[in-house]
Amino acid sequence: MKTSRMQMVALPGMPMVRPGDDLAGQIGAGLERAGESLQSGDVLVLAQKIVSKANGRIVDLRDVTPSARAEALALEVDKDPRMVELILAEAVEVVGKRPGVLIVAHRLGLVMANAGIDASNVEQDGASEHVLLLPEDPDADCRKLRQTLADRHGADVAVIINDSVGRAWRQGTMGLAIGSAGLPALWDLRGEPDLFGRELLVSEVGLADELSSAASILQGQGNQGQPVVLIRGLRFPASDQGADALPRPAEQDMFR
Repeated sequence: MKTSRMQMVALPGMPMVRPGDDLAGQIGAGLERAGESLQSGDVLVLAQKIVSKANGRIVDLRDVTPSARAEALALEVDKDPRMVELILAEAVEVVGKRPGVLIVAHRLGLVMANAGIDASNVEQDGASEHVLLLPEDPDADCRKLRQTLADRHGADVAVIINDSVGRAWRQGTMGLAIGSAGLPALWDLRGEPDLFGRELLVSEVGLADELSSAASILQGQGNQGQPVVLIRGLRFPASDQGADALPRPAEQDMFR
């Protein structure tokens, strides 16, 4: 009987990332510390924050001037109007609101709290009020990093960028893919047989989300300092699809 097995390793000793840092180089050093080398078929899951930091997606709230709309909305939700201004700039639609939270449709297609902007694990300098925005194009970041790793390590790997989000009808946060490359983010199993040979008619697997959630257990939500996780042992078909395939179209979204 064949045994299925998947291994996950959080790369140790990853440094605090700063704008312009070479993430591929830091990952290579982390692999060495872990006694690992990349193999074709591996998946690397990166926390959104290190990608945003490397890309310089840091904003100092002291430099933000809120609009009249942001000022009014800030009073409704009891939030810093400068933060609300940033949220509105990243969003295409306000989906819901309550004290402390704005649920928005992000320009990337994600529906999430506060457009994914926060200050946790973001270094401050003196009187600064730094917050971090999501990457401009997470799928493109994954494609670029995947190519760089292939050039340096000679391995065909998949790359995912994940972030922590809440979910409709469920308590707690979990990892979700906001960018991916090298695997079917939305794995379409329609037409495949089930155990009894019946054709699957509706089965689509959010593979990038499932791997993001698994990796987030090791990454943690606080001071663990393990933003990169290596996943090995999973078989999946080759795909050029990105995580932009995962958000449900607005006309099919029953929660908006």
